[in-house]
Amino acid sequence: MASVDSTAQRTPFVVGLAIALFSAAAFGSSGTFGTALMEAGWSPAAVVTLRIVGAALLLAGPTVIAMRGRWHLLRRNLGQALAYGLFAVAGCQFAYFMAVERLSVGVALLLEYLAPVLIVGWMWARHGRRPSVLTSAGVAAAVVGLVLVLDVASGARLDVVGVLWGLLAAVGLVVFFLVAAHETRDSLPPIALAGGGLAVGAVGLVVTAAVGLLPWSMTTGTVVLGGTSLPWWVAVLELALVAGAVAYASGIAAARALGGTVASFVGLSEVLLAIGFAWVLVGQAMTPGQLLGGAAVLAGVVMVKLGEGEDAAASAPADDVDIAVHAATSADVAGASSGTGLSQPERVH
Repeated sequence: MASVDSTAQRTPFVVGLAIALFSAAAFGSSGTFGTALMEAGWSPAAVVTLRIVGAALLLAGPTVIAMRGRWHLLRRNLGQALAYGLFAVAGCQFAYFMAVERLSVGVALLLEYLAPVLIVGWMWARHGRRPSVLTSAGVAAAVVGLVLVLDVASGARLDVVGVLWGLLAAVGLVVFFLVAAHETRDSLPPIALAGGGLAVGAVGLVVTAAVGLLPWSMTTGTVVLGGTSLPWWVAVLELALVAGAVAYASGIAAARALGGTVASFVGLSEVLLAIGFAWVLVGQAMTPGQLLGGAAVLAGVVMVKLGEGEDAAASAPADDVDIAVHAATSADVAGASSGTGLSQPERVH
């Protein structure tokens, strides 16, 4: 078996960082385009479902090409693809929408974006990788930054059940990064994992909407972006292509290049970039508090990356905080597979 962090070893950090920021920007574009559809009469469930279904269809061809001569890998990675699709795609979406029914949007998003903190805690509890002082400081800075960026105190609404749903959404995001970062010689190519996972997630969301667990409504009227009227399908195409297919595939590549922990913290920039898109396209300027929060998030990312080096030097012979995850995920996913076979609500990551 090849080294489990082979992509991380051969990819310069700056390249992995660029891919991660590109993925975050692609995900972040979903807020503005999703908002335009919802203001035209679409329900959040309809926006998300068509985005994921469209992304799965767009990646079907590239997935087949990437799997040419490698179809035997699908059987070996079936549990990984199912976990990614059911938890990281469909489960994360469903839990988020259930959370915003009971919580203010800022609180729901804050809970979901606790995923990087949960990853650090998982590494400590499961693998004994206690975070360094610098890593802990980075976690604290990132959380404080998120509170400022999301303006959680404004209209905050709390509910115990809603908090649980928000934490389940965070677990889905944890699965997104850890499954994406898991890599062996026999792993699925990033495009194939994204395509397979999105197909599974699409089925899950369609079933969820069909049985009425998520309200569904859509129109075929025009949508307005930056004062310009566009056909509804333009927004749906952007969501499926850019915020769907491109975002998920590049997100997997970024996680393999940076490791799940660092990639998850860089992924917090999605919130900042979503606000940036709204600023450019619809004129929603960032407040001074949001700018300060953005700086805190970025500082947190830097500290986590630097702290990762301290963690490696102080403990096991691993040179990335995610090596232990990679080493254990095969057994975890195998066990799971043998047992089973938006911005606001407009934020549709």
